[in-house]
Order: sequence, then C-alpha cells, then structure tokens
Amino acid sequence: VQLQASGGGLVQAGGSLRLSCAASGRTFGSYAVGWFRQAPGKEREFVAALTRSGGRVSYADSVKGRFTISRDNPKNTVYLQMNSLKPEDTAVYHCAAKYGLGIPVEYDYWGQGTQVTVSS
Repeated sequence: VQLQASGGGLVQAGGSLRLSCAASGRTFGSYAVGWFRQAPGKEREFVAALTRSGGRVSYADSVKGRFTISRDNPKNTVYLQMNSLKPEDTAVYHCAAKYGLGIPVEYDYWGQGTQVTVSS
C-alpha cells in the first residue's frame, strides 16, 4: 500500500487543521493506520492510531481531547482532525499502515510527511 499525507500548513495557536492520508490499493480496509510526527531535532513520536474497523483508537497523552483520528475505507482515506493547536504541535506529520488486527506496535508502510506549523 502507498500512502500520501496532505493538509498541513501554517495556523495560529488555538486554530484547527485536518490532515488527510490517501492510500492506494483495494484492501485498505484490512490495514490499521496511525499518525506520527517529528519535530526538528527530536525523535519521531506516536500521535494516534485506529484499527482497521475503526473500533479501537489510541492517542498520545499530549493530543488527547484535541485530536481525532478517523477513516473512510470506501475512500481509502485516513484523517487527523487537530483542534486547539499549540506551538509544540509543530512538526512533520506522517501516516502509516500495517496489515492486520489491533493497534500496531510497528508499521510496515509509511507516507511522506506534511508540515504543520503552529505560530504563537
């Protein structure tokens, strides 16, 4: 599966953005998906994940209550709605996928990132 993230941009603190991750392939509904981010000089960190059915979600503590991950399997797309953005959310955001059940520990497929910049 190939992944392409989009929707990043520059936003003021307190604002919102919605990221999209478009996936190729006809079996996208068989993949769990996740979002990760990497800020300059920092390691990549987990943001959110969603099982293939959408029945289970997982969020990093730093984004709980502000970010929402969702998916539209017929459209082969995963979304990350980001509200109440903070300057510390500034990073390159990547989507990822792994075939199978549950919330993955590791992912097999990665998309190129989209830059999110939050100004104070």
